[in-house]
Amino acid sequence: MKRQRGHKARLYLTPSQLTAAEDQGHAARVMWNCLHSWWTMLPEGKRTPAAADEAIRQGRKDLDFLGALPAQAAQQVLKTYLRAWVNCWEGRARPPAFKARFCSRMAIDIPQGRDLQIVPLNRRWGRMWAPKIGHVHFRWTKDLPVGKRAGKLDKVTGARLVRESDGWHVVFRVQAEVVDPTPHTGPTVGIDRGIAKPLAPSDGTFREHSPWLTPGETKRLRRLEKASARKRHARKKGERTSRRLARVCNQIAQLRAKAKRRAADWQHKTTTGIAETFSRAGVEGLAITGMVKSVKGTMEAPGRNVRQKAGLDRSIAGEAWGRTVTLLEYKMAEREGGEVKYVGIKSLYGTATRVGP
Repeated sequence: MKRQRGHKARLYLTPSQLTAAEDQGHAARVMWNCLHSWWTMLPEGKRTPAAADEAIRQGRKDLDFLGALPAQAAQQVLKTYLRAWVNCWEGRARPPAFKARFCSRMAIDIPQGRDLQIVPLNRRWGRMWAPKIGHVHFRWTKDLPVGKRAGKLDKVTGARLVRESDGWHVVFRVQAEVVDPTPHTGPTVGIDRGIAKPLAPSDGTFREHSPWLTPGETKRLRRLEKASARKRHARKKGERTSRRLARVCNQIAQLRAKAKRRAADWQHKTTTGIAETFSRAGVEGLAITGMVKSVKGTMEAPGRNVRQKAGLDRSIAGEAWGRTVTLLEYKMAEREGGEVKYVGIKSLYGTATRVGP
Protein backbone atom coordinates (compact mmCIF):
# COMPACT_ATOMS: atom_id res chain seq x y z
CA MET A 1 0.00 0.00 0.00
CA LYS A 2 1.28 3.45 -0.92
CA ARG A 3 1.12 6.09 1.78
CA GLN A 4 1.53 9.83 1.23
CA ARG A 5 2.64 11.92 4.16
CA GLY A 6 4.09 15.34 4.81
CA HIS A 7 7.23 15.94 6.86
CA LYS A 8 8.00 19.43 8.15
CA ALA A 9 11.53 20.60 8.94
CA ARG A 10 13.09 23.90 9.98
CA LEU A 11 15.15 25.75 7.36
CA TYR A 12 18.26 27.76 8.18
CA LEU A 13 18.84 30.44 5.54
CA THR A 14 21.67 32.89 5.12
CA PRO A 15 20.76 36.62 4.89
CA SER A 16 20.99 36.56 1.09
CA GLN A 17 18.90 33.38 0.89
CA LEU A 18 16.34 34.89 3.27
CA THR A 19 15.96 37.89 0.96
CA ALA A 20 15.55 35.63 -2.09
CA ALA A 21 12.94 33.48 -0.31
CA GLU A 22 10.90 36.51 0.76
CA ASP A 23 11.05 37.92 -2.79
CA GLN A 24 9.70 34.63 -4.13
CA GLY A 25 7.01 34.50 -1.46
CA HIS A 26 5.79 37.99 -2.29
CA ALA A 27 5.91 37.21 -6.02
CA ALA A 28 3.77 34.09 -5.48
CA ARG A 29 1.23 36.12 -3.49
CA VAL A 30 1.05 38.87 -6.13
CA MET A 31 0.70 36.28 -8.89
CA TRP A 32 -2.23 34.72 -7.00
CA ASN A 33 -3.89 38.14 -6.67
CA CYS A 34 -3.34 39.00 -10.35
CA LEU A 35 -4.69 35.62 -11.39
CA HIS A 36 -7.72 36.07 -9.12
CA SER A 37 -8.47 39.52 -10.58
CA TRP A 38 -8.06 38.23 -14.13
CA TRP A 39 -10.26 35.18 -13.46
CA THR A 40 -13.12 37.10 -11.82
CA MET A 41 -13.22 39.84 -14.48
CA LEU A 42 -13.41 37.48 -17.47
CA PRO A 43 -16.74 36.19 -18.80
CA GLU A 44 -17.52 32.66 -17.66
CA GLY A 45 -17.03 31.15 -21.13
CA LYS A 46 -13.43 32.39 -21.40
CA ARG A 47 -12.22 31.04 -18.04
CA THR A 48 -10.07 28.11 -19.15
CA PRO A 49 -6.83 26.68 -17.74
CA ALA A 50 -5.08 27.30 -21.06
CA ALA A 51 -6.04 30.97 -21.04
CA ALA A 52 -4.94 31.29 -17.42
CA ASP A 53 -1.59 29.69 -18.25
CA GLU A 54 -1.07 32.19 -21.06
CA ALA A 55 -2.00 35.04 -18.71
CA ILE A 56 0.65 33.90 -16.23
CA ARG A 57 3.31 33.79 -18.94
CA GLN A 58 2.39 37.28 -20.10
CA GLY A 59 2.37 38.58 -16.53
CA ARG A 60 5.90 37.29 -15.93
CA LYS A 61 7.02 39.23 -19.00
CA ASP A 62 5.23 42.46 -18.08
CA LEU A 63 6.10 42.55 -14.35
CA ASP A 64 9.81 42.10 -13.74
CA PHE A 65 9.54 41.27 -10.05
CA LEU A 66 7.41 38.20 -10.86
CA GLY A 67 10.51 36.74 -12.48
CA ALA A 68 11.92 36.09 -9.00
CA LEU A 69 9.51 33.15 -8.78
CA PRO A 70 10.70 30.01 -10.63
CA ALA A 71 8.58 28.96 -13.61
CA GLN A 72 7.47 25.65 -12.04
CA ALA A 73 6.44 27.43 -8.84
CA ALA A 74 4.40 29.88 -10.93
CA GLN A 75 2.63 27.00 -12.64
CA GLN A 76 1.90 25.49 -9.23
CA VAL A 77 0.19 28.74 -8.19
CA LEU A 78 -2.19 28.24 -11.10
CA LYS A 79 -2.86 24.60 -10.16
CA THR A 80 -3.52 25.57 -6.54
CA TYR A 81 -5.88 28.34 -7.63
CA LEU A 82 -7.87 26.05 -9.92
CA ARG A 83 -8.03 23.40 -7.19
CA ALA A 84 -9.40 26.04 -4.81
CA TRP A 85 -12.29 26.69 -7.21
CA VAL A 86 -12.97 22.95 -7.55
CA ASN A 87 -13.12 22.64 -3.76
CA CYS A 88 -15.53 25.58 -3.68
CA TRP A 89 -17.82 24.13 -6.37
CA GLU A 90 -17.92 20.78 -4.56
CA GLY A 91 -18.87 22.47 -1.29
CA ARG A 92 -15.65 21.75 0.63
CA ALA A 93 -14.32 25.31 0.92
CA ARG A 94 -15.08 28.95 0.37
CA PRO A 95 -14.27 30.72 -2.92
CA PRO A 96 -10.64 31.87 -3.42
CA ALA A 97 -10.03 35.40 -2.16
CA PHE A 98 -7.46 38.19 -2.34
CA LYS A 99 -4.31 37.54 -0.29
CA ALA A 100 -3.32 40.52 1.85
CA ARG A 101 0.33 41.24 2.48
CA PHE A 102 0.30 40.86 6.28
CA CYS A 103 -2.59 38.42 6.64
CA SER A 104 -1.43 35.59 4.40
CA ARG A 105 1.32 33.01 4.78
CA MET A 106 4.18 32.99 2.28
CA ALA A 107 4.49 29.70 0.40
CA ILE A 108 6.73 28.58 -2.47
CA ASP A 109 6.14 25.25 -4.21
CA ILE A 110 8.82 22.94 -5.55
CA PRO A 111 6.62 20.44 -7.41
CA GLN A 112 9.36 18.10 -8.67
CA GLY A 113 11.10 15.93 -6.09
CA ARG A 114 14.11 15.36 -8.32
CA ASP A 115 14.96 19.08 -8.12
CA LEU A 116 15.44 18.97 -4.34
CA GLN A 117 18.78 17.11 -4.34
CA ILE A 118 18.36 16.08 -0.69
CA VAL A 119 21.59 15.00 1.01
CA PRO A 120 21.89 13.92 4.69
CA LEU A 121 24.99 15.59 6.16
CA ASN A 122 24.87 13.95 9.58
CA ARG A 123 22.28 12.79 12.09
CA ARG A 124 21.20 16.38 12.81
CA TRP A 125 21.49 18.24 9.51
CA GLY A 126 20.46 17.80 5.90
CA ARG A 127 20.91 19.83 2.73
CA MET A 128 18.53 20.52 -0.15
CA TRP A 129 18.38 22.62 -3.27
CA ALA A 130 15.81 25.39 -3.67
CA PRO A 131 15.49 26.96 -7.15
CA LYS A 132 16.88 30.52 -7.32
CA ILE A 133 17.84 30.28 -3.63
CA GLY A 134 20.61 27.68 -3.64
CA HIS A 135 21.66 24.93 -1.27
CA VAL A 136 20.01 25.39 2.12
CA HIS A 137 20.38 23.45 5.36
CA PHE A 138 17.50 21.98 7.32
CA ARG A 139 17.09 20.02 10.54
CA TRP A 140 17.26 16.26 9.90
CA THR A 141 14.69 14.92 12.38
CA LYS A 142 13.38 12.01 10.31
CA ASP A 143 14.98 9.69 7.77
CA LEU A 144 13.77 10.68 4.32
CA PRO A 145 13.72 8.13 1.46
CA VAL A 146 16.80 9.40 -0.39
CA GLY A 147 19.85 7.50 -1.59
CA LYS A 148 20.36 4.15 0.14
CA ARG A 149 17.47 4.90 2.50
CA ALA A 150 14.95 4.78 -0.37
CA GLY A 151 12.98 1.64 -1.20
CA LYS A 152 11.61 0.64 -4.54
CA LEU A 153 8.57 2.91 -4.34
CA ASP A 154 9.75 5.23 -1.55
CA LYS A 155 10.59 8.77 -2.66
CA VAL A 156 10.12 12.47 -2.01
CA THR A 157 7.68 13.71 -4.63
CA GLY A 158 7.98 17.45 -3.93
CA ALA A 159 8.14 20.12 -1.28
CA ARG A 160 6.79 23.49 -0.24
CA LEU A 161 8.66 26.29 1.50
CA VAL A 162 6.45 28.09 4.02
CA ARG A 163 7.14 31.04 6.27
CA GLU A 164 5.89 30.66 9.83
CA SER A 165 6.07 33.08 12.72
CA ASP A 166 9.36 31.53 13.85
CA GLY A 167 11.04 31.42 10.43
CA TRP A 168 11.05 29.41 7.21
CA HIS A 169 10.21 25.70 7.08
CA VAL A 170 10.12 23.08 4.35
CA VAL A 171 7.30 20.55 4.05
CA PHE A 172 8.35 17.45 2.11
CA ARG A 173 5.76 15.28 0.36
CA VAL A 174 6.90 11.74 1.12
CA GLN A 175 5.59 8.63 -0.62
CA ALA A 176 6.27 5.31 1.07
CA GLU A 177 5.27 1.70 0.55
CA VAL A 178 3.86 0.19 3.74
CA VAL A 179 2.39 -3.17 4.66
CA ASP A 180 -1.40 -3.34 4.79
CA PRO A 181 -2.50 -3.03 8.45
CA THR A 182 -3.83 -6.14 10.12
CA PRO A 183 -7.26 -6.01 11.80
CA HIS A 184 -7.11 -4.53 15.26
CA THR A 185 -8.34 -6.84 18.01
CA GLY A 186 -8.82 -4.23 20.72
CA PRO A 187 -12.14 -3.12 22.27
CA THR A 188 -14.55 -0.50 20.98
CA VAL A 189 -14.78 2.92 22.61
CA GLY A 190 -17.05 5.94 22.40
CA ILE A 191 -15.43 9.36 22.66
CA ASP A 192 -17.14 12.56 23.76
CA ARG A 193 -15.52 15.93 23.07
CA GLY A 194 -15.75 18.77 25.56
CA ILE A 195 -14.01 21.81 27.00
CA ALA A 196 -13.54 21.08 30.71
CA LYS A 197 -12.66 17.51 29.71
CA PRO A 198 -11.24 17.65 26.15
CA LEU A 199 -11.73 13.92 25.48
CA ALA A 200 -13.92 11.61 27.55
CA PRO A 201 -13.73 7.95 26.39
CA SER A 202 -16.48 5.59 27.47
CA ASP A 203 -14.04 3.48 29.51
CA GLY A 204 -14.31 5.98 32.36
CA THR A 205 -10.99 7.76 31.84
CA PHE A 206 -10.27 11.29 30.61
CA ARG A 207 -7.67 12.79 28.29
CA GLU A 208 -6.78 16.19 29.72
CA HIS A 209 -4.09 18.81 29.21
CA SER A 210 -2.79 21.95 30.88
CA PRO A 211 -3.36 25.41 29.31
CA TRP A 212 -1.48 25.87 26.05
CA LEU A 213 0.17 29.04 27.41
CA THR A 214 1.60 29.58 30.87
CA PRO A 215 0.16 32.39 33.05
CA GLY A 216 3.16 34.58 32.22
CA GLU A 217 2.78 33.97 28.48
CA THR A 218 -0.96 34.66 28.68
CA LYS A 219 -0.28 37.96 30.46
CA ARG A 220 2.31 38.93 27.86
CA LEU A 221 -0.06 38.04 25.03
CA ARG A 222 -2.77 40.25 26.49
CA ARG A 223 -0.32 43.14 26.87
CA LEU A 224 0.83 42.78 23.26
CA GLU A 225 -2.75 42.64 21.96
CA LYS A 226 -3.56 45.88 23.81
CA ALA A 227 -0.46 47.51 22.30
CA SER A 228 -1.50 46.31 18.85
CA ALA A 229 -5.00 47.75 19.31
CA ARG A 230 -3.57 51.17 20.32
CA LYS A 231 -1.24 51.28 17.33
CA ARG A 232 -3.99 50.23 14.93
CA HIS A 233 -6.30 52.92 16.34
CA ALA A 234 -3.63 55.60 15.80
CA ARG A 235 -2.96 54.42 12.23
CA LYS A 236 -4.82 56.39 9.59
CA LYS A 237 -6.73 54.64 6.84
CA GLY A 238 -4.48 53.90 3.88
CA GLU A 239 -1.33 54.69 5.86
CA ARG A 240 1.55 52.25 5.63
CA THR A 241 1.92 49.87 8.57
CA SER A 242 4.61 51.05 10.98
CA ARG A 243 7.57 48.88 11.93
CA ARG A 244 6.51 48.98 15.58
CA LEU A 245 3.07 47.58 14.74
CA ALA A 246 4.62 44.90 12.52
CA ARG A 247 7.00 43.91 15.33
CA VAL A 248 4.15 43.66 17.85
CA CYS A 249 2.11 41.56 15.41
CA ASN A 250 5.08 39.23 14.91
CA GLN A 251 5.43 38.76 18.67
CA ILE A 252 1.72 37.95 18.95
CA ALA A 253 2.00 35.45 16.11
CA GLN A 254 4.97 33.75 17.79
CA LEU A 255 3.04 33.23 21.03
CA ARG A 256 -0.01 31.89 19.22
CA ALA A 257 2.16 29.58 17.14
CA LYS A 258 3.75 28.26 20.34
CA ALA A 259 0.30 27.45 21.71
CA LYS A 260 -0.64 25.72 18.46
CA ARG A 261 2.50 23.57 18.52
CA ARG A 262 1.80 22.49 22.09
CA ALA A 263 -1.79 21.64 21.18
CA ALA A 264 -0.69 19.61 18.14
CA ASP A 265 1.89 17.75 20.24
CA TRP A 266 -0.74 16.77 22.81
CA GLN A 267 -3.21 15.74 20.10
CA HIS A 268 -0.65 13.54 18.34
CA LYS A 269 0.37 11.77 21.52
CA THR A 270 -3.20 11.33 22.72
CA THR A 271 -4.61 10.02 19.44
CA THR A 272 -1.66 7.63 19.04
CA GLY A 273 -2.44 6.13 22.45
CA ILE A 274 -6.13 5.74 21.61
CA ALA A 275 -5.34 4.14 18.23
CA GLU A 276 -3.00 1.62 19.86
CA THR A 277 -5.54 0.64 22.53
CA PHE A 278 -8.90 0.53 20.73
CA SER A 279 -9.97 -1.04 17.45
CA ARG A 280 -13.06 1.10 16.79
CA ALA A 281 -13.98 4.55 18.01
CA GLY A 282 -17.39 6.17 17.88
CA VAL A 283 -17.05 9.95 17.84
CA GLU A 284 -19.94 12.29 18.41
CA GLY A 285 -20.96 13.91 15.12
CA LEU A 286 -20.85 17.67 15.69
CA ALA A 287 -21.44 20.57 13.31
CA ILE A 288 -18.52 22.54 14.70
CA THR A 289 -18.80 25.36 12.17
CA GLY A 290 -22.37 26.03 13.25
CA MET A 291 -21.50 25.73 16.92
CA VAL A 292 -18.96 28.57 16.82
CA LYS A 293 -21.11 31.03 14.88
CA SER A 294 -21.75 34.36 16.55
CA VAL A 295 -25.14 35.09 18.14
CA LYS A 296 -24.76 38.85 17.71
CA GLY A 297 -27.95 39.04 15.64
CA THR A 298 -29.16 42.23 13.94
CA MET A 299 -30.26 45.70 15.04
CA GLU A 300 -33.89 44.62 14.85
CA ALA A 301 -33.32 41.30 16.62
CA PRO A 302 -30.16 41.51 18.76
CA GLY A 303 -28.79 38.34 20.29
CA ARG A 304 -28.55 37.46 23.96
CA ASN A 305 -25.45 36.64 26.02
CA VAL A 306 -23.24 37.59 23.06
CA ARG A 307 -20.03 38.00 25.07
CA GLN A 308 -20.55 34.73 26.95
CA LYS A 309 -21.14 32.90 23.66
CA ALA A 310 -17.99 34.49 22.20
CA GLY A 311 -15.96 33.09 25.10
CA LEU A 312 -17.45 29.65 24.52
CA ASP A 313 -16.60 29.89 20.82
CA ARG A 314 -12.97 30.71 21.63
CA SER A 315 -12.78 27.73 23.98
CA ILE A 316 -14.17 25.39 21.31
CA ALA A 317 -11.78 26.74 18.69
CA GLY A 318 -8.86 26.40 21.10
CA GLU A 319 -9.52 22.69 21.57
CA ALA A 320 -9.44 22.06 17.78
CA TRP A 321 -11.90 19.17 17.90
CA GLY A 322 -11.84 18.63 14.15
CA ARG A 323 -8.06 18.23 14.00
CA THR A 324 -8.14 15.72 16.85
CA VAL A 325 -10.62 13.49 15.00
CA THR A 326 -8.70 13.84 11.73
CA LEU A 327 -5.51 12.61 13.41
CA LEU A 328 -7.40 9.75 15.04
CA GLU A 329 -8.96 8.70 11.72
CA TYR A 330 -5.76 8.19 9.77
CA LYS A 331 -3.88 6.66 12.70
CA MET A 332 -6.55 4.07 13.37
CA ALA A 333 -7.12 3.28 9.69
CA GLU A 334 -3.56 3.12 8.37
CA ARG A 335 -1.39 2.41 11.39
CA GLU A 336 -3.49 0.12 13.56
CA GLY A 337 -6.14 -1.24 11.18
CA GLY A 338 -9.03 0.28 13.13
CA GLU A 339 -11.80 2.68 12.12
CA VAL A 340 -13.61 5.78 13.33
CA LYS A 341 -17.37 6.21 13.03
CA TYR A 342 -19.36 9.42 13.43
CA VAL A 343 -22.40 8.72 15.56
CA GLY A 344 -25.24 10.52 17.27
CA ILE A 345 -25.08 11.64 20.87
CA LYS A 346 -27.22 8.78 22.21
CA SER A 347 -25.25 6.09 20.38
CA LEU A 348 -22.25 6.77 22.57
CA TYR A 349 -24.31 5.25 25.35
CA GLY A 350 -26.19 2.58 23.43
CA THR A 351 -28.89 3.36 20.85
CA ALA A 352 -28.94 6.06 18.23
CA THR A 353 -28.72 6.47 14.49
CA ARG A 354 -25.53 7.10 12.61
CA VAL A 355 -25.19 10.65 11.30
CA GLY A 356 -21.87 10.46 9.47
CA PRO A 357 -20.01 8.25 7.01
